[in-house]
Amino acid sequence: MLLAVSRSVWSYRGFIAGSVKREFQARYRNSMLGALWTVLNPLAMILVYTVIFSQVMRARLPGVDDGLAYSVFICSGLLTWGLLGEITARSLTMFLDNANLLKKLSFPRICLPLIVLLNSCVNFAIIMALFLGFLLVSGRWPGMAVLALPLLVLIQLMFAAGLGMVLGVLNVFFRDVGQFFGIAMQFWFWLTPIVYPLSVLPAKIQSLVYLNPMTGLMHAYQELFLKGAWPDWSSLLPIFALGVLLSVAGGALFRSRSGEMVDEL
Repeated sequence: MLLAVSRSVWSYRGFIAGSVKREFQARYRNSMLGALWTVLNPLAMILVYTVIFSQVMRARLPGVDDGLAYSVFICSGLLTWGLLGEITARSLTMFLDNANLLKKLSFPRICLPLIVLLNSCVNFAIIMALFLGFLLVSGRWPGMAVLALPLLVLIQLMFAAGLGMVLGVLNVFFRDVGQFFGIAMQFWFWLTPIVYPLSVLPAKIQSLVYLNPMTGLMHAYQELFLKGAWPDWSSLLPIFALGVLLSVAGGALFRSRSGEMVDEL
């Protein structure tokens, strides 16, 4: 089954690449600066958080006497959380947004999740390149530990893609899924140690926050960018296992409902 899907996707690689290119271009169509906004938006965010938290608010991480530490901490979390948010948000409506395409053309439906994933990866690669450039210029390059970054991203991509596939299929049949998940994401964000370090929470709350599958991954990103520390791979086993489970469940749900989805669109 996996081999057959891989062959189908490979035979439509031109369609996938063309769709990714068109979506990227369409995002900045009729704008004077065009694709330059892809660079300016994340760059502005990094600069704003650096100036606001390190210079204006003088925010400091507990036990760390470094003006830039909190800025690096919060950017590490926000930029990587943004990848999860973009994949899941686009996956929620990927079948609904392409209803006409699904009805008129014959192509492997699995191409749509791949297009969403690749588009998100292109945007994230640009953002992360800027952030790494900022770390290099500010003298906070994480050293050899940066080699662990691709593995962390792969774990996150598998988790986000599996979750997105499940949500995308369910949202075709139950439109409340999209509304509910939008609310759930807001709670999920604040229950993930992104804008606050886990150490500031009471011990009982910390144990609950550790149940959040994104907690271990966020901590790994933050430790890598802040201290140049290699991830504790054992702490990533929960999100890796959940990512595998969601990917399998999403694939099974997609295969069993792909025919019915066209009638619901």
